[in-house]
Formats: sequence, C-alpha cells, structure tokens
Amino acid sequence: MEDKKARKVEINPVTRLEGHAKIEVFLNEEGNVDDAFFQVVEFRGIERFLRGRPVEQLPHITARLCGVCPWAHHICASKACDAVYHVDPPAPAKKLRELGYMAHLVHSHTVHFYALGGPDFVVGPTAPPAERNIFGVINKVGLELGKEVIKNRGYAQDIQEIIGGLGTHPVFGIPGGISKGITPEERDKIAEMGKSMLEFAQLTQKVFDDVVLQNSQYVELITGDIYHNRTYHMGLVDSNDKVTFYDGMVKVIDPEGNEFARFAPQDYLDHIAEKVLPWSYLKFPYLKKVGWKGLVEGPDSGVMRVAPLARLNVAEGMATPLAQEQFEKFYSVLPRPCHSTLAMHWARVIEILQAAETLMELVVDEEILSDNVHTIPTAVPDEGIGIIEAPRGTLVHHYITDENGIVQDANLIVATGHNNAVMCMGIKKAADKLIKNFEVDQGICNMIEMTFRSYDPCFACSTHALGQMAMEIVIRDRNGEVIERITR
Repeated sequence: MEDKKARKVEINPVTRLEGHAKIEVFLNEEGNVDDAFFQVVEFRGIERFLRGRPVEQLPHITARLCGVCPWAHHICASKACDAVYHVDPPAPAKKLRELGYMAHLVHSHTVHFYALGGPDFVVGPTAPPAERNIFGVINKVGLELGKEVIKNRGYAQDIQEIIGGLGTHPVFGIPGGISKGITPEERDKIAEMGKSMLEFAQLTQKVFDDVVLQNSQYVELITGDIYHNRTYHMGLVDSNDKVTFYDGMVKVIDPEGNEFARFAPQDYLDHIAEKVLPWSYLKFPYLKKVGWKGLVEGPDSGVMRVAPLARLNVAEGMATPLAQEQFEKFYSVLPRPCHSTLAMHWARVIEILQAAETLMELVVDEEILSDNVHTIPTAVPDEGIGIIEAPRGTLVHHYITDENGIVQDANLIVATGHNNAVMCMGIKKAADKLIKNFEVDQGICNMIEMTFRSYDPCFACSTHALGQMAMEIVIRDRNGEVIERITR
C-alpha cells in the first residue's frame, strides 16, 4: 500500500488463499475509487500437459494440481473417465467414491472456516494482521475447540486414506469404478470417526451462531450492500432438487431466483462459454444464452457464481435432516435468493453438516462392503465429461481421446474460474464503498480481501505459474544481519 495521497492502492500478495493474486485499486483526484482489478498472476496451463497421456492417468495427475482440493479433481476426473469409456460403475463403487468425498468436504470446509475465512469474523475484520489467523481464532474460541478442529480434520484425512489409498492424493479411482473396496474393520473405523465428525459439524454450527449471528455488526456486514452482488447462481441438484455434491443435474437460477437452465453434465458446452481478458491469467466463464456483457450485475449480465451460497440458492433444500433445519433458518434471516457474498461462510458450515450426515448414512449401507467395485470397460473410448460440486463450487472435467484412450484435448473449468468475474466485481464494489478521501488502512484492505476470501479461491487448480512468481532471497551473516537481498 502506498502513501496516503497515492493514486493507486496495491494489495500484493493477497492473503489466506491458495495461489498468487493481487488487487490494484485506482483512485481519482478526490481519493475515491475510480477502478479496481483482481489480477491472477499465475499462468493457466494444466490442459496442455494432459494431452498425450492415457486418460486413465488423469484422475491421478489432476489430483496433484494442489493439496487443497485433490479429491474433487480425482473424483471428477474418475467420472469423466467413466464417460470416456461409456461405462457405469457398480453401485458399491459409487457409494465408496461418495463416502470418501464427504470426508474431503468436511476436511476442506473446516480448514477454510477456521483458518482462512473464520479469522475475519471470529477475531474481527479490522484486527491486527498478526492476530487474524488460526491462532487468533483459537485464542478467541478456546483451546478445547482448537483441539476438536485438529482431531476431526485428522479423522477426515484418515477416512480419505482408508478409502482412497492416500489421504491427500487419492489413487483409487479408475474408469468403471475403484481399485479396491473396504473391509468390515475399516468400515467400523470410519463409522467411529464419522460419529465424531458429525458432532463436530453441529459444534461448528453453534460456533457460527454464537460468534457471528449474535454479533449485530457482523450480521450488518453480511446483509449490507458492501458485499452485495446480484448475479446468476449455479450448482448441482439431485432428483428431489436438493443440494448434492457427487452427482446430479446442473441448475442455474437468475438474479430473481427463477430457474434459468437445467442440464446434464454432457451438455455443459450448450450453456457455458469462457472469456479471456488481457489482464488476468484466469478465464471468465459466462452463460452463453445471456452472452458476455462485461463485469456487470443483474439479469442482463452473463456472469454467474458457484460455491456454497450458490448451491443453497439453486436448491429447494438440503438432502439431510440436520442440514435442512439450518437451511430453513438461513432463509428465515436472509432473502432468497441471497446475493450477500459473506453469507457464503454460513452456507459453508451448513454444508459441513450435510457432508457429515451423508457420510454416516453411507457408512451403514451394507452395500459398501461388496467386492463388486469395478465394471471393466469394453467400449472404444472417445469423449467424456464429469461434473461434481467441489468444496469451492461446480467443477467440470472434459476429455477427448483417440480410439486408444490417449488424450487429444482437455478442458477444466474449476469453481474459482466460475467465480472469477463476480470476485472482480465484488472487490471493486467493496473498495468503492470502503475507500473515501484517500483514507486507507490495513483494516480496510482486509475488508476488501474478504470479498474474494468468501469464495475460498484456489489458483493452483485454475492456473499454473509460468516463471514470474514473486520471490525474495535474503542472505544474513551469522549474527543475523542482512548482507544481501535479491528480489524478483
């Protein structure tokens, strides 16, 4: 950030997200916002190096895009491989994929709420930067809750390892199903850990109620106009129009809440296109039937958003009873559809509940102990599309192969990409509301960052660096004195 009368405010790097980006806010002569940009400074290149690979390798390669949401890519890639080979996995395989994925959702949402997004509410949006972190959260809510966070994230990781072979980068998904099932002993371990995770999910909802919803200033932030953006919303729904993460139809609503589109994964290209703008390495997906109208709000804009808030907005309810109770409470406080970006955090803790409840439903299903976990593909491979709901929103994997299953082309649209336009719009609006007469401080900068942080963006998934990441090397002598500083 430059001096008080500077005409540009730069937040670089932005904090508490995965990847690299910066915010530039340009001020006019009166010191008010003239324009603002959320720039992703990493190069997007994953699709290029997927070409020429056997398609069955892609669930393992894409799971290594980053360590934040590897299960989302692994499961989505596995579903895309099923489609490439025109094979339907057995029910036990689908249930075990979903069981492991529910553990991942608890794992991912927990780290965001407590370590990335939570500090803004639990510690305070204008608190000193040194306090806005997981340690500040634990200091506020107590050491015992901190222990529960660590314990239950560990349980989620253990479940992922039991089912997926590796906890962080699973290796069990193959075309037509999975490579192995689980034993009764493993099922019992999962059930025991799952019970604790469900109790923890309920505790997390209580923390949100006590810390956020009981604080009138925080509720005003959520419901006010600083973080309000009227857009389309998109997410998967099941056959009952309830929130689903593993399988379903893609549903889109307009800013008024009316259903705009509903389509199967294989038809996504009829509805979604991607725009490239010269100042960002991250593309801008938009709704084809509306068209690209730029970074503007409302029904005439093709901009849509995904992630927890969008999933709740497009659905008629949650798929599990405890989560449904919270869904009803959510919309008793907030309008429907809700366009308040900060409400994303509340939606996220409701989803933790559904994921934990779904895990407990699946773990008592005797079918998951079946050895029938793989259907051998027999069709000639050609083209396939997989869509799931990643923790951060709708994820698309699209592969085209030759007759030998060698990838000829690939396209990935990740949740962070879907949200790119609305993150840019949101940052500009927040900056415009918060910066007046050159008055900018750390608290205001953090409140601007809170816009993108609500979406829990992951730039390693959506982009990849091309040699220009910021780097600083500091060389010190044995007494700790700096003798040389090299900066790129």
